[in-house]
Amino acid sequence: MKIIICGAGQVGTSIAAQLSDEHNDIIVIDHSTELTARISDTLDVKVVTGVASHPDVLEAAGADDADIVIAVTNSDEVNMVICQVAHALFRVPTKIARIRNQNYLKPSWRELYQHGNLAIDVIISPEIEVARVIKERLHAPGAIDMLSFADGIIKVMAIRCTPDCTVLNLPIHKIQRNFAGLDMSIVAIIRNNQLIMPTANDELLLNDEVYFAINSDDIPQVMDIFGYAEKEALRLVIVGGGNIGFFLAKLLEAENSSQSVKIIEVNKERAEFITEQLEKTTVLHGSALEQSILDEANISRAETIIAVTNDDKINILSSLLAKRSGCNRAITLINNSGAYGPLVASLGVDVVVNPRETTVSGILSHTRTGRICSIHTIGNGKAELMEAEVVNGLPIIGKTIADLDMPGEMRIVAIGRQNNVIIPDADTVISMGDRIIILCATHMAKKIEKIFAVSFEYF
Repeated sequence: MKIIICGAGQVGTSIAAQLSDEHNDIIVIDHSTELTARISDTLDVKVVTGVASHPDVLEAAGADDADIVIAVTNSDEVNMVICQVAHALFRVPTKIARIRNQNYLKPSWRELYQHGNLAIDVIISPEIEVARVIKERLHAPGAIDMLSFADGIIKVMAIRCTPDCTVLNLPIHKIQRNFAGLDMSIVAIIRNNQLIMPTANDELLLNDEVYFAINSDDIPQVMDIFGYAEKEALRLVIVGGGNIGFFLAKLLEAENSSQSVKIIEVNKERAEFITEQLEKTTVLHGSALEQSILDEANISRAETIIAVTNDDKINILSSLLAKRSGCNRAITLINNSGAYGPLVASLGVDVVVNPRETTVSGILSHTRTGRICSIHTIGNGKAELMEAEVVNGLPIIGKTIADLDMPGEMRIVAIGRQNNVIIPDADTVISMGDRIIILCATHMAKKIEKIFAVSFEYF
């Protein structure tokens, strides 16, 4: 597949890295010679230096026979123009644009993206996606990651093993036996920043990050076994009233009237604006780094602080100040995970949200062939969790998991079947209509696509 990526920032680079590992033909465009040189030196991709919205630059990148254009520059308007030029002049089949400004995404302007107007097939809004991710994690206090599959009946969750975990230093086959009667399976471990696809004899160690697939109904019991018996937070303080904080507050208002939500926003005009837009949320004007503002927000009685400003340092420091003041839990947005990621857990931050990973996952879902419904990256892009639908004509229908003879870096971790959750074993038979959740190393993703393409040639 030939894919043109416009924008060589963190998101563009991450997408290029993952797609190039899968042996796609990747071309990256950016106006910065420094960024294109860096990508050329580190990735097996082609680069073009220039303004990606200019027709001659797209032409030089080979847009005339490209399958997908992904526009992730820092400008919404440039991303829109890129998609329009790619459509009008080069007839690129799929155009994906990252759009941040919420003015472009109001429901009243939906006709802007209909056929005959702006030629954008997929819009990715990082702020909205991040807000939704945070809302999901609030439902399971103690989870450091929460992914939803099969219309919500299957969750893949991650927790960090603390001294309170009742299954520390036990091999996985014994742990699974302890979970008899629950639809749960341990699928991955991140240890010392390395991703492990565990065998039955691997043990869980202190500070491991453990991913497990689970029936949504069984979450409370499993969290209790892992040492997290917290109730869902009802008193929340959001630091930052930008797009993420604002949209998160709107989601919470729509979902749960019993929650008490407060937003701390340093910009007075922005604070006044979101006060007018929100109905149940209390908005405080001031800096979350000032103890007096935290006291005004009653941070000592808050169960969770959610720091989502556009400054990593403010997010980290306000989270630590809040926890020192008595707040139970901190969910912290960190853009530069390379610089701060390894430090925050030891400092006391409970959950790190990386907007780059969220955006990349959303975009990758639209670059797959076959019946791939959704994709989430884990382990800093080392692995992918994919949801695929089994449709008529697939050669895997009627086969057992053992029949597929999957490589060690690829495994089926759960199946959604008629609103039921199946944790499969080697004898599980695949049926039409199944929603299959697969974990694979990133470089194996192409094999998954082949399995779920209607073809008799797979593996």
